[in-house]
Amino acid sequence: MELKKIKDGVFWVGAVDWDRRLFDSLIPLPDGTSYNSFLIRGGEKTALIDTVDPSKSALLMAQLEGVDKIDYIISHHAEQDHSGAIPLVLEKYKNAKVLASAKGKEFLMDLLSIPAERITAVSDGETLDLGGKTIEFISTPWVHWPETISTYLREDKIIFTCDMFGSHLAASGLYVEDEAKVCDAAKRYYAEVMMPFRTTIRRHIERVEKYDIEIIAPSHGPLHKNVKRILSSHREWVSDKLTNTVVIPYATMHGSTELMVDYLTEALTRLGVNVEKFNLAVTDTGKLTMAVVDAATLVVASPTVLTGAHPSVISAIFLINALRPKLKFASVIGTYGWAGKMLEQVTSTISGLKVEMIEPVIVKGRPKGDDLVKLDRLASDIAKRHKENNIV
Repeated sequence: MELKKIKDGVFWVGAVDWDRRLFDSLIPLPDGTSYNSFLIRGGEKTALIDTVDPSKSALLMAQLEGVDKIDYIISHHAEQDHSGAIPLVLEKYKNAKVLASAKGKEFLMDLLSIPAERITAVSDGETLDLGGKTIEFISTPWVHWPETISTYLREDKIIFTCDMFGSHLAASGLYVEDEAKVCDAAKRYYAEVMMPFRTTIRRHIERVEKYDIEIIAPSHGPLHKNVKRILSSHREWVSDKLTNTVVIPYATMHGSTELMVDYLTEALTRLGVNVEKFNLAVTDTGKLTMAVVDAATLVVASPTVLTGAHPSVISAIFLINALRPKLKFASVIGTYGWAGKMLEQVTSTISGLKVEMIEPVIVKGRPKGDDLVKLDRLASDIAKRHKENNIV
């Protein structure tokens, strides 16, 4: 197979997975994904940066068929979609050494059973001279595992950023062609994978911006030549800036909870507050996580099933709680038939969010006149808090 050239001596040798629709048995992939692997040929040595998911290892090995030697395999991240094919590459290239962070070495031994003697730990700022091509190792932990590193190819001004700036997006071309589409996919990727590490990523972005960069090459999705665009988007997502938006994930069984959601949506809209509603019976989880990236307020809406919250609501807010978005306010609305602990279940499930709880509205049966007055008051309370905090 002909290697896809990025620059002289630098090639893409990864795999595009057009058909994958779920990642980690959790994350929807509406547009597939790619596993980006890169071959760098210097005057003296050759390095392979990352491999591919084991399911696509045949594609990687076919591209390496004409490569007579690989001296180094750089593992940015030990997760299998990046490093899963390393054992196959080591089997073909008997003298190759794996280079990873110290923590990465430990993980590769544990996850892939790579012998310790074939892995060398590298440090932040250390360099590797391939002969006319110099690779600098950059420590970028918690993007999104603790062992993650990035690398910078000095002469070619390419930074390989692992999962940072990535997107789950299958494409035939190497580079971003539709900026808006890729930015949307990158926001989804950030929301689903990176959001819990927002403050750490902010520091990494500040460090990355100090490099002279012509191409950002992440481990998933197309490569970025418009460096300013993708950096600017991520700076906004990791900032403390909030939008005048309320996100309402909800479930409804007989229509009562949906009536409350619709009424609250209208009340908020009249007060100039944007609303994004997500019926959890049909919602794409990725769209929901994207919505909470910069929304100011979360309102959880649930009926009572037996004595607790609807399972789909618990599942959705469990994920939101784990992703730790920069929400500032939250509330709960919902219904019950005779009794139950729906409210307690919901509030305990989102207890990890650093939010101010606004008085909930829980009604028996279908919402009536007094209940609608309470929803109006909730809308007013939300709008007032947004205004007081200059969230416009």
